[in-house]
Amino acid sequence: MELKEVISALKDLEQDISLPKNIKLKVSNMVTYLKGDADMSLKVNKSLNELDEISSDINLPTFIRTQIWGIASMLEKLQ
Repeated sequence: MELKEVISALKDLEQDISLPKNIKLKVSNMVTYLKGDADMSLKVNKSLNELDEISSDINLPTFIRTQIWGIASMLEKLQ
């Protein structure tokens, strides 16, 4: 599993028209952060925390939540 795959999955999620705008912004910020120069473990941990927060949003469609859990699983493999 590579970081590129995680970023690609996040970008795919970001393009989903059913994604609420506030979540789309968080996903976009996460992509930018993951592309940054921070230490890999910091990037992974911060992103996992963010995904956990996003997945608990009550306005999130169930299928999006499932995608988020899949991306979180991908990130966990990078630790």
